[in-house]
Amino acid sequence: MLENLVTHYGYLALLLGTFLEGEAILVIGGLMAHQGYLSLPWVMTVALIGSFAGDQFYFYLGRKKGRSLIKSPSMQSKLEKVFRLIQKHENWLIVGFRFIYGIRTITPIALGLSRVSYLKYSLLNFLGALVWSITITLVGYSFGHLAEGLMGDLKKYEEIILIIVIAVFIGGLLIHWQLKRRSR
Repeated sequence: MLENLVTHYGYLALLLGTFLEGEAILVIGGLMAHQGYLSLPWVMTVALIGSFAGDQFYFYLGRKKGRSLIKSPSMQSKLEKVFRLIQKHENWLIVGFRFIYGIRTITPIALGLSRVSYLKYSLLNFLGALVWSITITLVGYSFGHLAEGLMGDLKKYEEIILIIVIAVFIGGLLIHWQLKRRSR
């Protein structure tokens, strides 16, 4: 059952999850690649596409909609923090913001609001998405090795893994939608 579900919808779930944010779904994608349900290179490729496209979209939203997207005081505070980081470390921030907890979602919007050129952002964003997709996928893949060493054959735990995958995906979507709703 898990194999059928993951092979039919796994890449789509990865694409959507990484478009929205995606660390948890990508770790699970790496784990599923370790188990042989998904192809490791395809997990990395789909994650690259989803992450790059999502952050390009948020950059574009920031450029077109501006500050009207940022309404809550907590989001305003994060936006100001990101603007300070842009002033000090623009290039490094564009490449590495995916790895910075707490500002990952707002950073592309802030960069869209800034004077960063679309071409520069796109090139550095692609590089960042590439590094992120490979790194996080390999974390999940390595977790599969570790889990197998601790628990033996993971196929015995397919139902539990399926429940966790679905719960993490739905939880991630709910958190993303809640954060979006708060920022309005």
